[in-house]
Amino acid sequence: MKALDLDAVKAFVLTADLQSFTRAAEALDSTQSAISLKLRRLETQLGRRLLERTPRQVRLSAEGAVFLVSARDLVGAHDRAVASFSIEQRRMVIGISHQIVGSELPSLLRHMNEQDPHLLIELRVAGSREVMQAYDEGRLDAALVLQPEDRHRQGEKLFNESFAWIAAAGWEPRAGQPLPLSTQGETCSIRANAVRALDQAGIAWTEVFIGKGAAVVGAAAAAGIAIAVLARRSAPAGTVDIGNTLALPTLPTQEVVLYSALNDRRSRHALRILGAAFKGLVEV
Repeated sequence: MKALDLDAVKAFVLTADLQSFTRAAEALDSTQSAISLKLRRLETQLGRRLLERTPRQVRLSAEGAVFLVSARDLVGAHDRAVASFSIEQRRMVIGISHQIVGSELPSLLRHMNEQDPHLLIELRVAGSREVMQAYDEGRLDAALVLQPEDRHRQGEKLFNESFAWIAAAGWEPRAGQPLPLSTQGETCSIRANAVRALDQAGIAWTEVFIGKGAAVVGAAAAAGIAIAVLARRSAPAGTVDIGNTLALPTLPTQEVVLYSALNDRRSRHALRILGAAFKGLVEV
């Protein structure tokens, strides 16, 4: 058998991780058709079907799952060999809004580390306003936030985040009692949209839990304490969207935007990986 095309193997690993040809192409600064062609040639060479393709999703086949372990090792060994004589650790400070980051954080960091093991990532999680202030003051290399209200900012729109009323499965409101909410506090734009919508609909509410981060706010919902105002993809296991059941108002979507002035190849590649991974989470 001829030597494997390393670029094709790398494309396979990214496509498997991101579950999308489109996201893998963005991460590799390529095109969907080019990635698809590389993977078909790789499958032909191996004589194995590595991926199951559906209109909405790309999944590993049984043989693809077996090959993925060795493929990661191959890509990692290549990258270490290339860096043997020029190992330079680089620090990148990234701010991410706690309104959009949840339990998927380990997966996101793994994607970035696999692509550049010598990139030291310093991650700071805070509210969108705090993140943008730190970015404007030059304390961050990149910022991933909900679009600020001042539209003059020029960032890269990654996707639209949709929000929902999340509660524990089987949770029911108490008759005559205001709707108990779990939010991220008064400075949170998601909370502002939610309570404004409730007030306009004439629905009484009260805040019973305040936390920072989707995982913390969602925990209160999972515990049956309150209804959490969360991005749908951040809803914890055992919870459901009860908006329709309780006839609650629809929450507006918000743009998730990436800001960075870094232009070097290494930094841009890392940010492409981050953006593609987030997009993949939303599309799954």
